[in-house]
Amino acid sequence: RGLGSSAHRPGEDSWLKSLFVRKVDPRKDAHSNLLAKRETSSLYKLQFHNVKPECLEAYNKLCQEVLPKIHEEKHYPCALVGTWNTWYGEQDQAVHLWRYEGGYPALNEVMSKLRQNKEFIEFRKERGNMLLSRKNQLLLEFSFWNEPIPRDGPNIYELRSYQLRPGTMIEWGNYWARAIRFRQDSNEAVGGFFSQIGQLYMVHHLWAYKDLQTREDIRNAAWHKPGWDELVYYTVPLIQEMESRIMIPLKISPLQ
Repeated sequence: RGLGSSAHRPGEDSWLKSLFVRKVDPRKDAHSNLLAKRETSSLYKLQFHNVKPECLEAYNKLCQEVLPKIHEEKHYPCALVGTWNTWYGEQDQAVHLWRYEGGYPALNEVMSKLRQNKEFIEFRKERGNMLLSRKNQLLLEFSFWNEPIPRDGPNIYELRSYQLRPGTMIEWGNYWARAIRFRQDSNEAVGGFFSQIGQLYMVHHLWAYKDLQTREDIRNAAWHKPGWDELVYYTVPLIQEMESRIMIPLKISPLQ
C-alpha cells in the first residue's frame, strides 16, 4: 500500500531530481577568453597525416621542399612551428604545427592565397596520393604555458593529447596553471594548447627531451616535488582518454 500511495511522490521526485542536478558557477565569458593568452591573438593548426608506409620517405622529401616556401613567404601571415614524424605511437604518421599571427583573419588570408598558388595546388595533389587519412584541429595556447619558439637540437618531442570530459576545461586550466611550474626546471615545456575546432575538449602538451632516458628521469623527478602528486590526483578524473606520441623533427622543423 505504501508503494501505491501518491502522498510521498512529490517529495520523492524532488529528492531523485537532486541527485542529477550539478550546480555550476555562472560564467560571463567563453573559456577560450579565460584560458588563452590575451596579449596575443595567435591561432594554431595541428595536422595529423597518416602516410602510406611505402610513401613516407617521398612524403617527407616533398614537405621539406614545399613547406619552407610557405613558412618563409612574407605575404603569408603564418609560421611553421614544428614538423615531425611519429617515432612511437601511431606509425607512418606526420605531425605539423602552424601558427597564424592575427587569428582567424590570418588563417582565411593564408587559405585564400594558397588556393591561388599553383605550386601548392600541385603539392596537395601529389601529397594526397601518399596519404591514408588526415585530420586537423584549430587550437589556442594556454596563457600559462611557454610560447613555442625555435630551439636547437637534437631533441625528441612528446605530444601528450588529452580528451577531457565536457565542461572541465576551466578546471583543467586552473590545475595546470599551478602544475606547469613543476615541469620547467629542465626547459622541457614547449607549448600547451586546447582545441577550438575539430575534436573538442582536446588538450595537447608538447615537451622536448634529449632522449627517452632523459624523459624518464625528468618525469620521475617531478614526483619528488611536493604538490605534484596532488595536482595529478585532481586532474586525472577530468580525462576521458589520453595518448602519447614520441616524435622526431624533420630537417626543416624550427623545433629541432
